[in-house]
Amino acid sequence: MMDGSFPPPPKARSREALTREAFEARLRAIGAARYHDRHPFHARLHGGRCSPDEVRAWVINRWFYQSRIPMKDAAFMSRVEDPALRREWRSRIENHDGSDGAPGGIARWLTLARAVGLDPDYVASGQGVLPATRFAVEAYVRFVRDMPLLDAVASSLTEMFAPKIHADRIEGLLRHYPFADETSLSYFRTRLSEAPKDVAFGLAWVLDHADTAEKQDAAAAALTFKTDVLWSQLDALWGAYVEGRVPPGAWTPGEGLA
Repeated sequence: MMDGSFPPPPKARSREALTREAFEARLRAIGAARYHDRHPFHARLHGGRCSPDEVRAWVINRWFYQSRIPMKDAAFMSRVEDPALRREWRSRIENHDGSDGAPGGIARWLTLARAVGLDPDYVASGQGVLPATRFAVEAYVRFVRDMPLLDAVASSLTEMFAPKIHADRIEGLLRHYPFADETSLSYFRTRLSEAPKDVAFGLAWVLDHADTAEKQDAAAAALTFKTDVLWSQLDALWGAYVEGRVPPGAWTPGEGLA
């Protein structure tokens, strides 16, 4: 321009949000590419190739994740002003903590711990959990506590992909491991009926509220983050107990046995 000033930059064109169907397909594609059913540790576990101590290490470390699920859900609910959303979400806490004297998912996981030869009190103490497991799980709790509600709900949508892995796990463990029976695997059997309700609500809520391209990007990023949380736990297990690089303070075979 003659006066030496520069013209204003062109305005960025706003992107249109995907349709509801296309956005759901985007979310499901994240699971197809990144869910931890693709991790080689699960192929090893479900195929009967894990040693008893590798199974015990998995039970100990996965317990830490299970134990923090009701804590992250309580943190989420503490920020929710909508009573309808709180009413719907609180069943997730009951599913894991139990209610009216009925055991929940955490108690069922400790039943599995006993079945594989571990002292449930040792497992519940959190001793021996891998540092990487602890860091990943605590990062997930902080994410749900601190990020926008849409991001927090979207991060839970890994549940969309869980029924298949639970079914594969039940089949593989029953086929290959002597500890496996209907009692020891009750956690996974119960989740086959609990998870679909949570998935239906969470997915519908995200599809309803991710009504701009930017919000859809944020929800997709949150789901991707959660797949990273799950994947990193199995990477840590593989390095420590398949490759034998157990870090200081983590569980070592022979500890915590029943």
